[in-house]
Formats: sequence, C-alpha cells, structure tokens
Amino acid sequence: MSAQLAPANLPPVEPETPADAGQVTDLVDSAFGPGRHAKTAERLRETSSPACGLVVRHDGRVIGSVRLWRIRVGETRALFLGPIAVDATERRAGLGAALVEASLECAAREGVAGVLLVGDLPFFGRFGFLELSGAAMPGPVDPRRLLWRPISVEAPAGAVVGLRH
Repeated sequence: MSAQLAPANLPPVEPETPADAGQVTDLVDSAFGPGRHAKTAERLRETSSPACGLVVRHDGRVIGSVRLWRIRVGETRALFLGPIAVDATERRAGLGAALVEASLECAAREGVAGVLLVGDLPFFGRFGFLELSGAAMPGPVDPRRLLWRPISVEAPAGAVVGLRH
C-alpha cells in the first residue's frame, strides 16, 4: 500500500499500453466487482471499439484508468466514458478528476460531438456533464445517471449504439 499522493504530486495521465491491460482489468474489477459485467454500460462497451485508454502509474503499477468507447447517439458520433477506476489507496488525491479532464481532451481530439457516461452528476457536473433525457441506452439505466458532456452538440437524441472501427 502506498502513501496517498498529494494533488501537487500527481503522476501524469498517460496513454494506456498493451502491457497495462492486466493491471487495468484488475483495478476495474477491484473498484466495481463482478457485478459490473451485468450492467448496461458493459453491454454497450462489448459492441464498441476503444478510442482512447488512459492510465496513471505510480511506482510501476497502474493506480488509475479510464477508457473511452466509440458510440453513436441517434446519428451523433460520440464517445462513451468508462469505466473510470482509481486504486482505493489513492482516492481523494485528484486522480479521478485528472482522468476525466484527460478523457475530455481525448474526445476533443477525436472530433466527436460529446461524451456520454453513466455516473453521478455531483461528481461529473463540475466537468460540464448534464443529464441527457433524449438518449435510449441498450438496456436499463437510471435516467438521472445518464450524463452528456457537449463538445459540439448540446443534447443528442436517439438510440445509443456501439461503433467498431
């Protein structure tokens, strides 16, 4: 167990590499447990290809990760953020916020209309995410947790589907 990092000492957010895959899987499993595989968000990721994977490493281990997946909301190209996971010993150090900010930079580079996620508005609202009522996920989701961060489209509507590229 490492000492919690101070915000000023945060390691950089870096692109995920193939060598990180096992540690990312372990981190996400630790953060969300086996029940994550039954969620609608996981079904959507299974039909999508990743656009961006980001990690934070400390002392040779992955302590934070996030992935963005190619999707469409109606006819609007977007990215689906998640899962985002931070090692339990490093929470509250600002890693989650750093990963979200880096994700939004990735989305802007990808040229998509916005970023969709299933999450908590009190956390994600500070990054410009808003509730999205016009999107239909491919399974059950609490509508208050379906959030959109606009880049070029304010509020897309329609079925949310994964894209493979």
